[in-house]
Amino acid sequence: MGELTVVEICAGAGGQALGLEQAGFRHEAAVDIDADACQTLRFNRPGWKVIEDDVANLDGHAFADIDLLAGGVPCPPFSVAGKQLGRDDERDLFPQALRLIAEARPRAVLLENVKGLGTGKFALYRSQVVSQLQRLGFQVWWKQVNASDHGVPQLRPRFVLAAIARPWAGSFCWPQPVLVQPPTVGAVIGDLMGAGGWPGAYDWTRRADRIAPTIVGGSKKHGGPDLGPTRARAAWRELGVDGLGIADSPPGPDFRPGQLPKLTVAMVARLQGFPDSWKFAGRKTAAYRQVGNAFPPPVARAFGVAIAAALSRPPAD
Repeated sequence: MGELTVVEICAGAGGQALGLEQAGFRHEAAVDIDADACQTLRFNRPGWKVIEDDVANLDGHAFADIDLLAGGVPCPPFSVAGKQLGRDDERDLFPQALRLIAEARPRAVLLENVKGLGTGKFALYRSQVVSQLQRLGFQVWWKQVNASDHGVPQLRPRFVLAAIARPWAGSFCWPQPVLVQPPTVGAVIGDLMGAGGWPGAYDWTRRADRIAPTIVGGSKKHGGPDLGPTRARAAWRELGVDGLGIADSPPGPDFRPGQLPKLTVAMVARLQGFPDSWKFAGRKTAAYRQVGNAFPPPVARAFGVAIAAALSRPPAD
């Protein structure tokens, strides 16, 4: 069997794309409507076909015979931070994803969303999505996944859908959590926090001795970048971080004693599981939103490996 192929919708800054690439998938296309996110993808992977457009304008027939259709469909319709309008929210792109699946007929599907989609309020919605995929010949799994179970230093629960065409579905195994605890915030970004010469960086690193609360990216409709609502900012404060905004650079030698440092975009990217080599286009707020809304690459890699293993086995009779 040759190289496995993927088309990714709502690709954002490429967290899921990077993880799938690490799992052995080659991108036939990466699609997103956001100009900064598309520039990020082009900058880091100039060989990829990046389509800057609304997924509603994408013709799935152009990608017939791909192995995987993946995406991080927008979360506002199901987020507890929003109005939870579900199918009544104009940002709900599950119908477009299902249309593209019907047109492209991939052998597998991987879609992720916020954990709010897994609540009882959306049980009927989920069952309708599952029924449509089953009619298209897929066996479907839909569960909550914590990023910390795959080595990412934050909890970050997400609701992940994996669907495999029935000839290969019997070979699919849901990714199991890694057996080691994820590293602490201090262990992951302590060197970045001290890169500006802040004398308090060592003590800060020791204090930041837990994994992070869930990093949130927010939307263009809500102000500048910060690390989440009141409860999240309180959790960051316990780790020694000021969650009211993102810094342009790490604290320097003259950083005031007792003042809490802010994270930089580079620090947040590390906490999401991005390598330092992955650069983000746009101004600080745009870059932070790309990072905060990303599917952590290590989690995407775990699912990519599991899907690739199933698709690489001979189909069952």
